[in-house]
Amino acid sequence: MQPGGQPNMQQIMEQAQKMQQQLMTAQQELADAEVSGSAGGGLVTATVSGAGELKGLAIDPKAADPEDTETLADLVVAAVRDANRAAQELQAEKMGPLTSGLGGGGLGGLSLPGM
Repeated sequence: MQPGGQPNMQQIMEQAQKMQQQLMTAQQELADAEVSGSAGGGLVTATVSGAGELKGLAIDPKAADPEDTETLADLVVAAVRDANRAAQELQAEKMGPLTSGLGGGGLGGLSLPGM
């Protein structure tokens, strides 16, 4: 700390680099993670990455009625939405602590003069 209690530029840069590394680590963890969502009591299951990319879709043969493809389509959409909701929760869990410090006009609790 410099006189007057203000952090020096080197401290600010070190804190910013640390936060950037933590953010990159969390982003990689999200890209590697997979979550699932389902619909129709498990007749359709969607798997997405933690970043929300659709990775897989499993459809129980009982859901595949050739006379009623609309219901199957609705189940697929619902399962993908459920999986994306789970991915968003995972994102909030991983990224929330890192991004909350950015919203306060500072870097991880360090306030910058003039901000």
